[in-house]
Amino acid sequence: MPDSLQVEGKTLALTHMELKKKLFFNVYVWSLYMEEEPTCFKEAVASNSLKRLHFRFLRTITKDQLVGSFREGLRQNPAMRQDALSQSLEKLLSSLHDVRKGDDLVLTYLPGSGLHVSGGASGGVHIPGKSFADALFSSWLDTHPIFPK
Repeated sequence: MPDSLQVEGKTLALTHMELKKKLFFNVYVWSLYMEEEPTCFKEAVASNSLKRLHFRFLRTITKDQLVGSFREGLRQNPAMRQDALSQSLEKLLSSLHDVRKGDDLVLTYLPGSGLHVSGGASGGVHIPGKSFADALFSSWLDTHPIFPK
């Protein structure tokens, strides 16, 4: 993954990158890009600046496996069970596809707009507002802690 990205005319810096394994198989690499490097979990989630979670898949995964994994991880966040966020989650999940090795899933929060989902693992979808993006980033960063607690 690159050390920085140009998105919407702004530079996002790589703030974290991690390999996800299941048993002894490499499944994907995920990375977090932000305009400013956060110092804590709350700052990363609350930031109203451009930010991105980027997944690069290292093996083939079916849509059912991908959806099941996302649903399991995101449903642990009580906020995702609220009606409005639950509907947004279903919109995100319905955009997902079977994944081939090398495909990407890119989740970009655009301030004043919302969450933009793109990459080969998704048909692409836009979810307006900040609340769903906050809940998604919160769920991910809570499940995969990168900041000292």
